[in-house]
Amino acid sequence: MPSGRVVLGVAAGVLTAVGELLFLLAAAVVAAGSAPVPPARRRVAAAIPRYAATLLRWERRRLAGLLAAADEVPPVRTVGVREVGYLAARLLPGVLGGLAFGVLAVGAVLASIVLRAAVRGELTVTDTLLQLVVGAVLLLLNVQAIASVGALDVRLARRLLNPDSRAALEARVRELTASRAGAIAAVDAERQRIERDLHDGLQQRLVALGMLLGRARRSRDAERTSALIAQAHEDVQRAVQELREVAWRVYPSALDDSDLGEVLGMVAQRSTVPVRIRYDLAVRPDRQIETVLYFVACEALTNAAKHAAATLVTIDVDVREGRVRMRVRDDGTGGADPSGRGLSGLARRVAALDGQLRVQSPTGGPTTVLAELPCG
Repeated sequence: MPSGRVVLGVAAGVLTAVGELLFLLAAAVVAAGSAPVPPARRRVAAAIPRYAATLLRWERRRLAGLLAAADEVPPVRTVGVREVGYLAARLLPGVLGGLAFGVLAVGAVLASIVLRAAVRGELTVTDTLLQLVVGAVLLLLNVQAIASVGALDVRLARRLLNPDSRAALEARVRELTASRAGAIAAVDAERQRIERDLHDGLQQRLVALGMLLGRARRSRDAERTSALIAQAHEDVQRAVQELREVAWRVYPSALDDSDLGEVLGMVAQRSTVPVRIRYDLAVRPDRQIETVLYFVACEALTNAAKHAAATLVTIDVDVREGRVRMRVRDDGTGGADPSGRGLSGLARRVAALDGQLRVQSPTGGPTTVLAELPCG
């Protein structure tokens, strides 16, 4: 006996099958009409996978929420012949589901007629009991048919949308190769960034400090010497702070003794923009996960302070669907470029750990940086 969610899932599948039929018919007509015109053909070829991906996302939500088959449809990445073929194959369970619900509706009408006849005394007790038994058997068969349609729906998704083991292995090898190359490129870019910081910042400050101490050494005025030494002391403190910040960009050593929430609190104290943090992790993730999330937060805070004129940054860290999720949002002017050196480097770091980094920064704001990584 199927649950109410399965019945709703099959009913929703009937409706989505109607939408998929209309989509396939419209796609066929538009593709045939645009074939003689190359520009129109290219636009249609780009639009069809986009709309097909939307339908596949609907099907994934339906299978996950109503048919309890979240793993049967993988997340939509690319749409090809296999995926469009699935939309066409879905017409079969859609038709069968429609027939099952149609028979159920007819049975309900006949049951109401029999019930009225029994109330009016037009049927004997034996005839009434016989009609009830026959109706119950037909109802059970009809409900079982609905359950079978739901099972067929799930089987089609498993067969047509999940790649075979060899294809999945090849795709995984390509993904790991790309993520490894991206991680190496991100490390190289970070090294170049650190070298620039040391050369343009700390090195010049130390040169100026040496000149300042030289002036103090040559001075014969005690007051001037004292002032120069005091200035040199301040410069040394700033140089130490810069060196500490550069070291933290290489390796956040505070994570050795504190979890990510506490370290983010330290970062917030040094930030020139007010920061609100919500850290909701019951179990501490792997160190490499924490390190990448730390760098994501620091880069987002730096961009908010330097480029977005933000007045508040919120950082939310939690776990959803088995993945650690960090969302950094600022109320600045927006316009952040995900392909820029800093954010693209972070995206490669996150991808190296099988994660995803998404940036939304429309002109006028707000900017949201979302990082999702496996719990590890």
